Amino acid sequence: MPSTIGEAIRESPVVRQAIDAIVSEVQAKTAGITAVRPPNPELATSYEALCQDAAGSRGRPLLYPFLGSGAGRGPYVELADGSVKLDLVTGIGVHFFGHSHPEIIRAQAEAALEDTTKHGNLQSGTAPYAFARKLCDLAGRKSGLSHAFLTTSGAMANEMALKVCLQKHSPADRVIAFKHCFMGRSLTMTSIGDSAGARDGIPITMPVDYMPFWNERGAEKLGGTTRFIDWSLWQLQQLFNRYPKRHACFIFELIQGEGGFNVAPRDYLEELMKLCKANGVAVWDDEIQTFGRTTEMFAFEAFDLGEYVDVFCVGKMTQTCAAMFTADYNPRPGLLSGTFTGGTADFRTGLRILEMREGGGYYGEGGAFAAHHARFREHAEALRGRHPAWFPETEYAPELIGGIGGMMRLTPFGGKKEPIVAAAKAIYDEGAVVFWCGHGPFHLRMLPPLPAMELDDWGPAFEILERGLARAAR
Repeated sequence: MPSTIGEAIRESPVVRQAIDAIVSEVQAKTAGITAVRPPNPELATSYEALCQDAAGSRGRPLLYPFLGSGAGRGPYVELADGSVKLDLVTGIGVHFFGHSHPEIIRAQAEAALEDTTKHGNLQSGTAPYAFARKLCDLAGRKSGLSHAFLTTSGAMANEMALKVCLQKHSPADRVIAFKHCFMGRSLTMTSIGDSAGARDGIPITMPVDYMPFWNERGAEKLGGTTRFIDWSLWQLQQLFNRYPKRHACFIFELIQGEGGFNVAPRDYLEELMKLCKANGVAVWDDEIQTFGRTTEMFAFEAFDLGEYVDVFCVGKMTQTCAAMFTADYNPRPGLLSGTFTGGTADFRTGLRILEMREGGGYYGEGGAFAAHHARFREHAEALRGRHPAWFPETEYAPELIGGIGGMMRLTPFGGKKEPIVAAAKAIYDEGAVVFWCGHGPFHLRMLPPLPAMELDDWGPAFEILERGLARAAR
């Protein structure tokens, strides 16, 4: 079969050897990055100037004085001051395969061969559709999702999903979401997201009705799981009765991300989805933070809820973002478009990540993610045992060590925001990068690069966490 010039470039032995050499050289240069280390004193002045310049360009200080050098190894990342940090949050999950992974470096080098940086809906190469096809094949194993429309951010994926639901159920003009949800930073998504700070000084553009997310303590007060589910179903039906045929969708975070890494029982989620179906309301599964981190590739697989999902959003670790939908929700031409769908490196890297996810032994009860989560909990319980005063009970977070798979959280200091933020910054100073989540209680949040970690890495990680928490406790 005759080859195109583009294919001939990609398959050129000279090009392949050059890419092999690049990958090999990166691995050789980063081989010495094996542990946390302090900054190089000779770089202190220039690094401070870099941080000040970065703060000035964006109009506010950096949350952490973090500017990467462009190199790392596994869970360790080098900063531009020569220091090395243990990365336990990976840019809120964006680089889940860690730093300088050889397959990621290879995919990025291959992307550099393309004639353009960006792809769009009008003019596109093959890379976006190879990624989209792989995503559809994987999602379609246990759901009716069959189409993927690509975009550049999670917020834009959510915008597209919202338009799909509104068009399908026109003239419906309302949505339902869980309390403490997060949807992104666009004007409409901040209207839906349950965060007053994100809406400071801007108008509300979307009418939203909020439902309670699962809460173990609340279920106890109501008399058990069944009573909590019945109470929630009653509340949902009240919304449908109050606004007949006005709700286009219910936005489900099967596991809440920004809201606190909250995990619900399957029965709770399924019964709500069934009631949505009975009332002609779309089930929208938002997995932008969740995707790939549970005990299965898709959270709807982990909960066995794929049959109910009409619309789905994915992003972060996939490098590019997508709104997916079933054939029944495929919108009319003209509703979805955009100049950019993403960059070549995004798609080639995203495709490689999906391929590695599929065959890496990460999922299932005996998979690597379950083993890592168990080891995390083992160290966390030992930490709590050594320092019980750091972990007082909170009214609405009975599980002080929580999460699922690669989504992990600790709830020290009664879930109060100020000491938890102080702890996160102290942990950073001690050598590890974490973040926080929740809306009261607040939690320390980790999205560690599990595919790039060994189980033995949790020992050094908790030594750093313990030192940081001790500083915050003082």
